[in-house]
Amino acid sequence: MLRKVAVGFLACTALYLAFSSYLRRERITEVQLPAVTHRVYLDVEIDGQNIENFRALCTGEKSVGANGKSLHYKGTPFHRIIPGFMIQGGHIGDGKGSESIYGGTFSDENFSVKHTHPGVVAMANSGSDSNGSQFYITTIKTSWLDGEHVVFGRVIQGMDYVYAIEGGAGTYNGKPRKKALITDSGEIPKEKWTEEIQ
Repeated sequence: MLRKVAVGFLACTALYLAFSSYLRRERITEVQLPAVTHRVYLDVEIDGQNIENFRALCTGEKSVGANGKSLHYKGTPFHRIIPGFMIQGGHIGDGKGSESIYGGTFSDENFSVKHTHPGVVAMANSGSDSNGSQFYITTIKTSWLDGEHVVFGRVIQGMDYVYAIEGGAGTYNGKPRKKALITDSGEIPKEKWTEEIQ
């Protein structure tokens, strides 16, 4: 009996290692995005209406929203972290939803960019045309989300930090077991794009 359990455990371990190796290879492919128009401290290349919302929330330049809360990612947590899927953050608001720089939520821009790679940055929503401030960063290819969430960027540096958050704080129900906080955010001036980010 013990031998069968040991053989079963070894077989499961071998399958897990083989699948993990396959997923890591899948993460190497490149995401194709339109031209970069802005960069933010979160090291995401961005472009579009969703992008302007994300960029302004990174800088905090819009001050406060309709609910009186600061329209800034600084100080907000990654509140949903699921290993083998994504990390989600950017909850700004009154606890009942998220608020954009446009006031409340806004429409889906388009679904032309797909969830083809780990490190994709997209808007989290509660259905069609309900984009606010929440976003997520994928840790695997998530093609089942295509057509449901607007993809607007990708992590260009620091994916190791995303994986560290995923592995160190993630749970399968999504509720983080450790606090993961955005301690600062902003926009990197275009003339500094060639400098190494520390």
